[in-house]
Amino acid sequence: MTLYRFLWPFLGTLDPEAAHRLAILALQSGLVGLIYRPSPDDPALKIDLWGRAFPNPVGLAAGFDKNAEVPLQAGALGFGFVEVGGVTPLPQPGNPRPRLFRLMEDRAIINRFGFNSDGLEAVRRRLADLRRGKPGPIIGVNLGKNRDSTDAAADYVAGVTALAPLADFVVINVSSPNTPGLRALQSVEPMVALTRAVRETRERAGSRTPLLFKIAPDLDLNDVTAICRVAMAEGMDGLVVSNTTVMRPASLKSTHTAESGGLSGAPLFEASTQLLREVYALTEGKLPLIGVGGISSAEQAYAKIKAGASLVQLYTALVYEGPGLVGDIKRGLAELLRRDGFNSIVQAVGADHRKPKQK
Repeated sequence: MTLYRFLWPFLGTLDPEAAHRLAILALQSGLVGLIYRPSPDDPALKIDLWGRAFPNPVGLAAGFDKNAEVPLQAGALGFGFVEVGGVTPLPQPGNPRPRLFRLMEDRAIINRFGFNSDGLEAVRRRLADLRRGKPGPIIGVNLGKNRDSTDAAADYVAGVTALAPLADFVVINVSSPNTPGLRALQSVEPMVALTRAVRETRERAGSRTPLLFKIAPDLDLNDVTAICRVAMAEGMDGLVVSNTTVMRPASLKSTHTAESGGLSGAPLFEASTQLLREVYALTEGKLPLIGVGGISSAEQAYAKIKAGASLVQLYTALVYEGPGLVGDIKRGLAELLRRDGFNSIVQAVGADHRKPKQK
């Protein structure tokens, strides 16, 4: 991460959205790939899930590569998988700028993008072109709804129809705080209806692509319990825990704290990990979980795995630490596994929930 730290004084002065675009362009140019050449993954980090062999459990969260412009290049940084999106059926510009704010003192970000997207057709075309080439990383697709849509289920059905055949898994994003009414889809009746609609769409297409829901960290225990029951009863393939938060912890110090939108990064770690722990217990470890929120070290990634995550994702920490963080986390995870006597990451999943053996 030495080079990135050298560049950060310049990058940190750029408008955050301009800096993000610069990162996409740098990946497209191949420049980042020349600088960051990850070492082979430790075999202990491999995990098989949904019939797919993940070389390591560390993924790039949705929000970075919204339009599937650089999934190959991002995967080449050492991620075990990459999630693109959120993708909406029709192209839309999202919310007015400014809509992305760094909270540097807090190692956090607030965004209110509002699903700015090139739309399904552009993303479908890019993924189809990618799939015709040499084998790439495991790719998940995060789906959203158009802001002005009056039929959310139809939007998600369109997304599954177009992109499930090209994806390794699909995430139904019902928890972004930046699209009016979206989080209401996490209540029981809308969630049951939506789950059945997307699952039936997948089955009619003859696809077996896993379908997951991404949930918010701001739910109370009753809501979380209801969501878990729906996910289990309706045959969902997993949950992503969690999205950004609308809460503002009292510990925040940065000047942009009052901006509206979803907060991500370090302040989200404890809340998202506690939610993950609750979801794992409520689903009795029977539903694969992806742990997201505030990861910036191997120790934090490991904490989410022991809390119940089979896979983990990060994004905000990359803004502050750079691409070298991915390799640091993977090396640290392998060391932590060996320290605790685990031969595989699989053995560590949900370890915090298991009773210690009697001596």
